[in-house]
Amino acid sequence: QVQLVESGGGLVQPGGSLRLSCAASGSIFSIYAMRWYRQAPGKQRELVADITSDGSTNYADLVKGRFTISRNNARNTVFLQMNSLNPEDTAVYYCFAATSTRMYWGQGTQVTVSS
Repeated sequence: QVQLVESGGGLVQPGGSLRLSCAASGSIFSIYAMRWYRQAPGKQRELVADITSDGSTNYADLVKGRFTISRNNARNTVFLQMNSLNPEDTAVYYCFAATSTRMYWGQGTQVTVSS
């Protein structure tokens, strides 16, 4: 079992920055990839960024150059640094972890970009 807890969301003005954190606990040794998804009102959940066990990263085109996914040395916390935020980035951001047998989701954290 893996538990995921996100934090760091909030209200930010356009052009501002936020840093999301996702703390994983439980059987973290079994995780081979962690991702950030987001879901805006009335829209489908979409992949934002992911990081694999070997440190490889991938980003959605909409966030390339603005968002950075990273993790700590213990590999139990994943971060999403979000810069140059715009109102279209407003969404609930979810942390996701994949093992060879199961997928896990966090509860989500709200990010609102508004002046």
